[in-house]
Amino acid sequence: MDRIKILVVDDESRMRKLVRDFLEREGFRVIEAADGAEAMERFYEDKDIALLILDVMMPHMDGWQVCREVRQSSRIPIIMLTARSEERDELQGFELGVDEYISKPFSPKILVARVTALLRRANALDAGQTVHAGGISIDKAAHQVKIDDKEIELSYKEFELLSYFIENQGIALSREKILNNVWNYDYFGDARTIDTHVKKLRSKLGEKGNYIRTIWGMGYKFEVE
Repeated sequence: MDRIKILVVDDESRMRKLVRDFLEREGFRVIEAADGAEAMERFYEDKDIALLILDVMMPHMDGWQVCREVRQSSRIPIIMLTARSEERDELQGFELGVDEYISKPFSPKILVARVTALLRRANALDAGQTVHAGGISIDKAAHQVKIDDKEIELSYKEFELLSYFIENQGIALSREKILNNVWNYDYFGDARTIDTHVKKLRSKLGEKGNYIRTIWGMGYKFEVE
C-alpha cells in the first residue's frame, strides 16, 4: 500500500497514539493534531491528506467547526470520533458531511476496516467512467455531477448515494441494503440516516429529485419517468 496520509485529530494523546499505531501497522502515514485549530493548520499545509479522523469535543475549535471548514474546500472522507451517542449528534454529523460516525470506546480494528473501506470507495473510481440517467450525468473520475450539463455540488456521501441509485435503476432498495452498500459496512444505527441524505439529495437534484421514489415501509427506488 502507498503511504496514504491520514490526519488524526484528538485532544487526548493516548487516543491519538492508539489510532496512529493501528493505522501505521497497516501502512498508512499518520499526521497528528491536538485540537481543531492545529488540525486546520495541518490540513492547509498538506494537500495530500486523504482522510480525516476527527474527535468532536476539543478545545479552541471543536470537531463540528473543523468539519464545516474542511467541507468548504474539500470532499475528503471524514470519520468522526465521539464519546456522545445521541441520535441528534449523529444526524448533525451526517448533515455536515461526515462519512462515518464512531462512538467511543471502539475497536481499533473496526476503525481501520472503515478507513480502508472509505479509501477504497474514494479511490476505486474508474478513470473516464461516466454514467447517464434522465439528464443526470455522473463523471466518477472527476467526482462531478451535472444536471442538463449544469454542474451541481454534492457531498461525498450524496455522490455515492446517487451513483448507487443510478447503477440500480428500477430496483427496490431497502434502507438496510443502501446503508450496507453505500456506507460499506453493517450499520446498526437509525435508518433515518438514509432519509436525511435522500432529502438533501432530492433538493439538490431539483425536479429530477422525483426520480428517487419512496417505497413506504421499505426504502427507495430510482426510476426515470
